[in-house]
Amino acid sequence: MDILSITGAAYIVASLLFILSLAGLSRHESAKSGLTYGMVGMGVALASTVALVIDNANDTDNSLAILLMLVAVAIGAAIGLWRARIVEMTGMPELIAALHSFVGLAAVLIGWNGHLEGAHYSLDSLNNIHEAEVAIGIFIGAVTFTGSIVANLKLSAKMKSAPLMLPGKNFINLGSLAVFAVLTALYVGTDSNDSSTADVLLLVLTALALGLGWHLVASIGGGDMPVVVSMLNSYSGWAAAASGFLLNNDLLIVTGALVGSSGAYLSYIMCKAMNRSFISVIAGGFGIEAPASGDTDYGEHREVQAAEAAELLAGASSVVITPGYGMAVAQAQYPVAELTSKLRAKGVEVRFGIHPVAGRLPGHMNVLLAEAKVPYDIVLEMDEINDDFPDTDVVLVIGANDTVNPAAAEDPTSPIAGMPVLEVWNARNVIVFKRSMATGYAGVQNPLFFRDNSQMLFGDAKDKVEEIIQNLP
Repeated sequence: MDILSITGAAYIVASLLFILSLAGLSRHESAKSGLTYGMVGMGVALASTVALVIDNANDTDNSLAILLMLVAVAIGAAIGLWRARIVEMTGMPELIAALHSFVGLAAVLIGWNGHLEGAHYSLDSLNNIHEAEVAIGIFIGAVTFTGSIVANLKLSAKMKSAPLMLPGKNFINLGSLAVFAVLTALYVGTDSNDSSTADVLLLVLTALALGLGWHLVASIGGGDMPVVVSMLNSYSGWAAAASGFLLNNDLLIVTGALVGSSGAYLSYIMCKAMNRSFISVIAGGFGIEAPASGDTDYGEHREVQAAEAAELLAGASSVVITPGYGMAVAQAQYPVAELTSKLRAKGVEVRFGIHPVAGRLPGHMNVLLAEAKVPYDIVLEMDEINDDFPDTDVVLVIGANDTVNPAAAEDPTSPIAGMPVLEVWNARNVIVFKRSMATGYAGVQNPLFFRDNSQMLFGDAKDKVEEIIQNLP
């Protein structure tokens, strides 16, 4: 059996493992096995590809190619292990955005390599298809590259989360797509002997795509960042699929399609959870009209201390905890898990309510709670818990803001009007853990903080939860 047959079989096995990985990652209970399937699948794919490259290099007596490839693999593995070891959970969203940028950059480089190598088909129609693949692959990759860099900067607070409001920004986006279509048609129609014109057209197309990627994400507000991460994940998948067509690599095509389609579907689910269309997210983000909302006088807030909160929890029969990004920042998931265990031991029913876009990454809160060994069966989605708030004695809002904002349901002029939220204000008592009265990531004030049944517990969430545990009777 030759190396091509072995590689083809390995690619099929890897593709099946990737599908099993997605299936496993869809549920808490099977997430670990899903991760294992994905790792093994990637290992099979990488090993078979390396073997194929080595075989081809040996045929052409090109030992330098083998050496360069092995050095690149070693460098990439070292950097990946280093970043994985030092990254905090709070830094995971921006790390993922950075990784997406690498996929986009790889697609751009592969596209340019395909252009410089040229097509060598006997039929002009096949050569035209190759050139279209080059243009499309570079465009998707470049948009992913700069868009992911901007997402990384916003998520790491190195760039303001407020949306960039250029005049006619929607026209800029649509106009860029129209210009891309024109440039692609001109590039495909350029005579194969006129390489200088083709180079210029592809350079302009690349620059256009880089600018569009930057503008697309820069014009999206902080409240939509979880959707942006998912959207860029989808883009990176389609960029990989485009590279697969260029390289005639079936595994890249299959894997890219899996990542692209799953990312697109996740983006759809998250947009539905925010009562927004995908197009509206691209057009702009939450918080555009936030200053108007922030000028409203909601009255005075009430404060509570940890000892009083502990007494309230001890006397409760039903408690719901709604975590947000603040819990991740404070690394409060471990004391929260301990508090949950102690309350359940006293006979208190404790459950968690998770909003689909809580945190800065899809599933961010679920991962944190799983890391702290919180039982899966008490971690419920928003739709599963919302009807139970009227019968809940105490709700602990730990680091959440926009996902528990009653303005979404009650104020049609609010920037987040219509967004489904956790209706915690219907509970008998609400305790909000926050460092200050500042607005959330979307820049929208939260009237919940001023409700008669709400009290603010100021300070570091981890420290305050530990104080509550110490004061539990």
